[in-house]
Amino acid sequence: MRFERFSMHGPRGPQPPADGGDMRPARGGGFLKKLMGRTGIVLLVLVLALCVLNAFYSINEQENAVVVTFGVPTPVTTSGLHFKIPFIQQVRKVDMTIHGFAIGYVPETQEGIPDESLMITSDYNFVNVDFFVEYRVTDPVRYLYASREPELILKTLAQSYIRDTIGLYPVDDVITTGKNQIQSEIKDKIIARLEAEDIGLQLVNITIQDAEPPTAEVLAAFKEVETAKQSADTAVNNANKYRSEQIPAAEAQADQILQNAQAQKEARINEAMGQVARFEAMYEEYARYPLITKQRMYYEAMEELLPGLRVIIQDENGNTLNVLNNPDEG
Repeated sequence: MRFERFSMHGPRGPQPPADGGDMRPARGGGFLKKLMGRTGIVLLVLVLALCVLNAFYSINEQENAVVVTFGVPTPVTTSGLHFKIPFIQQVRKVDMTIHGFAIGYVPETQEGIPDESLMITSDYNFVNVDFFVEYRVTDPVRYLYASREPELILKTLAQSYIRDTIGLYPVDDVITTGKNQIQSEIKDKIIARLEAEDIGLQLVNITIQDAEPPTAEVLAAFKEVETAKQSADTAVNNANKYRSEQIPAAEAQADQILQNAQAQKEARINEAMGQVARFEAMYEEYARYPLITKQRMYYEAMEELLPGLRVIIQDENGNTLNVLNNPDEG
């Protein structure tokens, strides 16, 4: 048995078409190949362009970034243009500036939120207290991945410590004089708790925006109390001012009195010492000439007692020896 070799063109090679047409391949197949080639080049250029665009990212001065590579986050803190592996590394930017939120009211409309602001004090009074909380991100990795909603956690902690602290103070302190102390105590509690939780947030400040009783009548009474306290503080300040003005004057007057007294003391002492010296001199004179000294002292005393006295000295026979007139008479 004999086998003949067959092929796609027949047993004896390509045969001309039966109708005597052209045996060259059709032009449609070549055009399709060219079109596919151009499309591939265009797609390749687009892919490369996307890779280049996806390979760079920028960070401004108020941002940090977290680059995630196969699930591993890495913080980037320097601002400027940075490179990343396209489609493999993902970048999440975090704003590092100070943010804030209100507790107890809506900042845009100033409308109160009773569920957040209404609290009870240590003396079992109700009071509406509004707070404003300021915070910032300190660790972008912990902020993004340590918790699902860190701001909500901060707000919940703040509300808890606010109610706990307000409940330790009487209503008078909450509305009037104890605001600064309450704010400081709440701030310390929240900061300590955030450090323990480590969610990448830091409390910057918490302030009481407003504190008032829930009714108008009680509010008016507390305003009167606040006015009275302010008046009392003003009176105390005026009294302290008057005291600060009067004390130096009184001290100066006291110093002057002491100086005058010291001068009088020294003058009296000097006068007494002079009198003592005169008495001692007189005594010495008297010890030597007692009779003459006694007579002279008598005449001097009489001259002082009787300014117009005229003294006539006579001897035993009645003869005038001397006439002593008052010096004032010449």
